[in-house]
Amino acid sequence: MDNWIIVMMLGVSIFLGALALFAFLWAIKNGQFDDEEKFLNAAKFDNQEDLNDAVNIEKKREELKKAYKPE
Repeated sequence: MDNWIIVMMLGVSIFLGALALFAFLWAIKNGQFDDEEKFLNAAKFDNQEDLNDAVNIEKKREELKKAYKPE
């Protein structure tokens, strides 16, 4: 192999690694990985019926907030 091929491959891999690092840091900054209630909800709602009930209750809460929200 010629030296320029190795240099080009090294440069491209460093660029792609830096791009991946930038994307990861951007995702952390914007809260893409924030899900505080994930494990709590998994423990609270063991089966499908409990989970559906929880979703319906949350929808009703949001509807009530919208209905009584002063404008």
